[in-house]
Amino acid sequence: MKKLLAGLTLSTALLLAACGSDAPEEAAVEGGLQDGTYALEELNFGGTGWKESLEIVVDGGEIIDATWTSVNEEGLNKLEDDNYQETMTKTDGVGPQDFIPALEDALVDAQDPADVEVVSGATGTSEKFVEYAKQLVEAAEEGKTDTIEVDNAAE
Repeated sequence: MKKLLAGLTLSTALLLAACGSDAPEEAAVEGGLQDGTYALEELNFGGTGWKESLEIVVDGGEIIDATWTSVNEEGLNKLEDDNYQETMTKTDGVGPQDFIPALEDALVDAQDPADVEVVSGATGTSEKFVEYAKQLVEAAEEGKTDTIEVDNAAE
């Protein structure tokens, strides 16, 4: 009986040692998103005068944060431009201070860009957000954290 218990104890110890080795843990479940920060940025100011970027943060294999930024040539962020917010709300029914956080939250909630709904009144930005989010999710699946650069000069 002592030999059996000693053998079981040794087997258990070896099993635990193998499972708890000093090998690095996988950043995410195989085939899922790898932990890290993934960014995409446009190289040029588009036809509307804005240069946009998207950054997502993946932790525990899930998107925990998404940040969309639109800046004009003067460096002003759409989210901070109260005049732009007011003008767009009057013409389109929604401004960037409304739809940008909605898109960011929708991606974090859905975890899949395909499930992010287009915001009425901000269709162009919504579609671009989803397209860029898809590219970042693909990068996160491969663990590629280099910034993706989009040449949007043709816009």
